[in-house]
Amino acid sequence: MSRRTGYLIAVALVVGAVVVATLLVSLAPEPERREPPSKIPYVETARIVAGSGSIPVYGAGTVRPSAEIDIAPQVGGRVVWVDPGFRSGGRVAAGQTLFRVEEADYQYRLQEAEAAVADRRVAFLKAQEDAAIARVEYERYSGRQDAAAAPQPASRLTLREPQLEAAEAALKREQARLAEAKLALARTRIKAPFDGFVREESVALGQLATPGQPVGRLFAAQAAEVAVPLSDADAALIPGLWAPQDSTVAARVIADYGGVGYVWPGHVDRAEVSLDEGTRTIDVIVRVPNPFAAGEPLEAAGGLLGSPPLLIGKFAKVVIEGRTPGDYFQVRRAALQPGNEIWVVDRNGTVRIVPVRVVQRGNGEVFVTGALKRGEAAIISGLQFATNGMAVRIGGAATQ
Repeated sequence: MSRRTGYLIAVALVVGAVVVATLLVSLAPEPERREPPSKIPYVETARIVAGSGSIPVYGAGTVRPSAEIDIAPQVGGRVVWVDPGFRSGGRVAAGQTLFRVEEADYQYRLQEAEAAVADRRVAFLKAQEDAAIARVEYERYSGRQDAAAAPQPASRLTLREPQLEAAEAALKREQARLAEAKLALARTRIKAPFDGFVREESVALGQLATPGQPVGRLFAAQAAEVAVPLSDADAALIPGLWAPQDSTVAARVIADYGGVGYVWPGHVDRAEVSLDEGTRTIDVIVRVPNPFAAGEPLEAAGGLLGSPPLLIGKFAKVVIEGRTPGDYFQVRRAALQPGNEIWVVDRNGTVRIVPVRVVQRGNGEVFVTGALKRGEAAIISGLQFATNGMAVRIGGAATQ
């Protein structure tokens, strides 16, 4: 094959490739034309709600008894009886005998005191009779004296008054010893001072009880307390916190059992008058009048535990009814921007920055005052920064 033939073949191949490429390009579909994405940012919003009623004050603390004491005998002796209910977790009533100490020694002392009182009473009666006789004899003696002579006053010893006073004092001393013996005998029965529960006990039959040595611990059942540490700003929302009030400030105590929340009604009882040195907070004491009654479940289905009591030592949340200000608004917590600002989207889709004063922060919401309006849309996500008049897209109705 000649060189000319080779050139012709190469040219033919090139021309064929060009024809095929042109054919493929002409048969290819037209590319889809798309509009460039909008540079206006998309944001999510939540409606601003006009507040009504009191603003809640949120806090938390540990449940503690309203009163707790050590049980200790005031007299010593061997323990001869223990109430079966006097054990850890048991409930006792006011005046109930918890255990008894052997009474024999104290009964003997009582009998001795009664005999001593009887003896001193006889001595006192004799001293009274002697004093009466001495006065009669002195009056007779005075009557036989010369009427012209001035009568000499009788001395106290002549009238036997000191002897009578000594006998009376001796009688009172023995009566006091008798009362002491009766009191010691009564104290051999150790009783509960109030309705309560036994936290712990360490007494058994035959044990030698020592006066003043604790053998158990009892806490009151009629009420419990929750010490809620609050900032001074939150404490200021509680009406009449340090002033005497005719009505109490209501509160709710919420505790979780088995994943279900239960609530107990309570009220603000008092507040400490000093700040905690470590946290710089104020302890507000919420009192629960009937903590060992069944709590009301927050969910209709309840929980696996049924209706548990408010256990001592349980960590609980507290919601206190705060003050009722004039005009305030409730918004999602995510809507509060740094510097205490709310970014509001106007009807024309532009941003308006509204400075606000935060009255209270809740779990997922904040209560604020400022130049807001009910039903306005507040930005909760989608912007890192904003300026007045900035255009945004909310993509439909604002969410609650």
